[in-house]
Amino acid sequence: MQYKRLIAPGGYVLMANATSLVVGFLPLTMMSQDNNTEKPMVLNKLTPEEAHVIIDKGTEMPFTGKYYKFDVDGTYLCKQCGAPLFKSKDKFDAGCGWPSFDDAIPGAVKQTLDADGMRTEITCARCGAHLGHVFFGEHFTSKDTRYCVNSISMNFEPAAATAQLVSDTKTVDDSKTVKTEKAYFAGGCFWGTEYMFEKEPGVISARVGYMGGHTKNPTYKDVCSDTTGHAETVEIVFDPTKTTYEKLARRFFEIHDPTQVERQGPDIGDQYRSEIFYTDEAQKQTAQKLIDVLRSKGYKMATQLAKADMFWVAEDYHQNYYDHTGGQPYCHVYTKRY
Repeated sequence: MQYKRLIAPGGYVLMANATSLVVGFLPLTMMSQDNNTEKPMVLNKLTPEEAHVIIDKGTEMPFTGKYYKFDVDGTYLCKQCGAPLFKSKDKFDAGCGWPSFDDAIPGAVKQTLDADGMRTEITCARCGAHLGHVFFGEHFTSKDTRYCVNSISMNFEPAAATAQLVSDTKTVDDSKTVKTEKAYFAGGCFWGTEYMFEKEPGVISARVGYMGGHTKNPTYKDVCSDTTGHAETVEIVFDPTKTTYEKLARRFFEIHDPTQVERQGPDIGDQYRSEIFYTDEAQKQTAQKLIDVLRSKGYKMATQLAKADMFWVAEDYHQNYYDHTGGQPYCHVYTKRY
């Protein structure tokens, strides 16, 4: 196995190949603003596609990235270390095929002239991840700056999402604030679950990931190995003034088969199990009530209930999968059960 030798900010040595990033003997560190002590920097695992761009300084194909035609209020984060990079208010459509911003969060992005002297590379100032390039003098906006960024180099945190699992706040405009809540459902392949939920009235956003396991920062490959304990899960942010948790939970039981054990249709494995991860006691009681109703109707329910824990966001290519590919869910269909 061959590794590339990389020098990260601060002079630390990283060794990377196409599928992983290995921190050398001296760990990457960051300074605590509270006590000026050094703390280890946690780097997320990268898929081969992500490493090609973030480590090897490749470029994703134009018009294919998740965040090109993406207009949601929030913050764009470094895929490798999670550092905040750009705000949605600074995003604009340059028609170039990649997400464009006319400003970055102060101190978040480093600019370095390419070796050929033709373009200026932009990297995460915290971990050195390759983001893209910056251009000036194109007159797209009054700031006359265009940060051209690969979607695959970033994650996105909606304005509604905070460290809490529920009761987050999302600012819709200057005069109105909507209180939002979250729900977590696992019911087979998360492509189909996300597809069915993102069209529901009252759902603000849906994204796919992994929950219920014991491994940190799991990749799709890790989860498919049946060794991490995670289930393919969809995180839903919804407006409780436009829908209810019970309506969403009912929908969950009617878009997949809750009687199948560790599978859904042709997909077999523990990651495809039927499970609801509740964020509070009220959600738990609602979910249990709906399960009991179906049992009373004769359904042999396999759906499990568990307290929501860490939600690990899945790789970019899994997000909004059917919207990007033009396909349709193969194991999720609506079946009236209530």
